[in-house]
Amino acid sequence: MFGPEGPTLRELAVQALSSVEHGYDLLATKFDHTPFRTPDAVLEPVAAVLARLGPVADGLDLCCGTGAGTEVLVRVCRTSVTGVDFSAGMLAVARERVRPAGPRVAWVRGDARALPFAAAFDLVVSFGAFGHFLPRELPGLFARVHSVLRPGGRFVFPVATPPRPATRAYWAQLGFDAVMRVRNAVWRPPFVMYYRAVRLGHVLRELERAGFAVELHALPGLARRADGSPRARLVVARTGVTPPPAP
Repeated sequence: MFGPEGPTLRELAVQALSSVEHGYDLLATKFDHTPFRTPDAVLEPVAAVLARLGPVADGLDLCCGTGAGTEVLVRVCRTSVTGVDFSAGMLAVARERVRPAGPRVAWVRGDARALPFAAAFDLVVSFGAFGHFLPRELPGLFARVHSVLRPGGRFVFPVATPPRPATRAYWAQLGFDAVMRVRNAVWRPPFVMYYRAVRLGHVLRELERAGFAVELHALPGLARRADGSPRARLVVARTGVTPPPAP
């Protein structure tokens, strides 16, 4: 599927019946030949916004996969870049593809919900990973990201505008999520990947509760929808806000 270098239908079926971690291990060598990789049409506008925000010393690519977003960080970080992912297979591909001449690059196998770092980064980015987290997991995830950022550091990620009802994309996402919910109800281990489970409003509220000050930026160069609204936005969440005490 997805061309001669992409995975076969059988390979995708085996992945879908695996755990998330093992599924990505299986898909790793062909992942960049699927539409699941964040496209350059999104990566380049994000890189342009990050360049305007100014260079930073140390960056972290959260759920880095095969390193497409890591290459964006390499362009804006002066000292070091770290990619973290829980799939050993995806990290192996990333090590081969990302060979910068600038900042040091390190690869760490780990869970985004239990990041093994202190406050060591000025910038954390993430591309296309939130579908793997249930809404109830966001508070813990954002708290961990906040804890690894230095004061004034930023957590940056793009979010796509949901497709409008009655469009083909809307029904495709709805159908995919429905199939995944049925699969997870009858098969173990679960494979958490939902397009519609995490909504922007919920994300923004949880970021603020975690102690971030949040801004939304338009991504330059991307086509707009028929009503003029952007097809994607960039969330820029800065540390420095004291989170409220736990109830």
